[in-house]
Amino acid sequence: MGLQMHRSPFSTSNAATLRNRRVFALVGGLAILAVAALASLVIGSRPVPPATVIAALFGDEVPRADAHAILELRVPRTALTILVGGALAVAGALIQTLTRNPLADPGILGVTSGSSFAVALAVGLLGITRPSLYVWFALAGALAATLAVALVGGAARGSVDPVRLLLAGVALGAILSGIVSGLRIASPRTFNTIKVWEVGTFVDRNLTSCLPVVLIMLTGAVIALVLGKSLNALALGEEMASALGTSVWRTRLLAVAAITFLAGGATALVGPISFVGLMVPHVARWLTGQDQRWIIACCLIWGPIITIFADIAARIAVSPGEMPVGIVLSFLGGPVLVALVRRRKALAL
Repeated sequence: MGLQMHRSPFSTSNAATLRNRRVFALVGGLAILAVAALASLVIGSRPVPPATVIAALFGDEVPRADAHAILELRVPRTALTILVGGALAVAGALIQTLTRNPLADPGILGVTSGSSFAVALAVGLLGITRPSLYVWFALAGALAATLAVALVGGAARGSVDPVRLLLAGVALGAILSGIVSGLRIASPRTFNTIKVWEVGTFVDRNLTSCLPVVLIMLTGAVIALVLGKSLNALALGEEMASALGTSVWRTRLLAVAAITFLAGGATALVGPISFVGLMVPHVARWLTGQDQRWIIACCLIWGPIITIFADIAARIAVSPGEMPVGIVLSFLGGPVLVALVRRRKALAL
């Protein structure tokens, strides 16, 4: 009589629970995202009824003022919020996996500091004050800073050391932030124009004029999705990943590129926004487990959800004025960071 293998009821139950969580993460997340997007179109300094919003979206006749508010202001803003939220969340998941640091966010590679430094030079030396112009300096600064960090991290030698990456990013970020602070003190009136950008805002951003930046961010998202399987292998250890046919240094280098495209593009468009890349990957792991493919897919949905609700809160917090969304996310992210530090499970990737 042959031996029969029996599956533990506990493992079956755990698998069913994980499956249900994944279904909720994707299907439920998409439903919540749709509701959040509709709320973003309804809520603002000029409230618009949901029926009017839907009519405007389908091309029906609505009052001109409502049509302008919905189609020319809120639809592009909501689209930008979804794009930036997803980009920062995926970049955060990649950097946490790459560095094995659960408290890392995209700015740790110098992306934020590189963008701020380039914008400061554009404003201070060239007198550029329009967001549609200095967005290109911000993107170039993010790319240059990350390239410098990657070279220090060993990319030029055919290997990428996560610890060296981390230290190089922190060091470069401190240097560039210090220079920007010095420039701001030397000429405060000149740098008043980028005060709002420096805390993160979705106001007065035009996606059409920045379409190449959007395409760069989408390229980063595609790279991240393709890397999911390789990142799973890398999580087993370098030797095991190599045995499974995964190129460790190529995977890390592509991950750095994806982080740069995603976080650099997002920072260039709306300024430095913290905590989305820190919070959302932990939500994704709790919902979907440790499979990087599911985590990245979940981040693409839940990053925009959190960012949209933060943007709505920014609109109504000081109505009829508006608070920069970066400040709202800082209020939200601070307690979350403390909670993550106190949780032992969160500290084990």
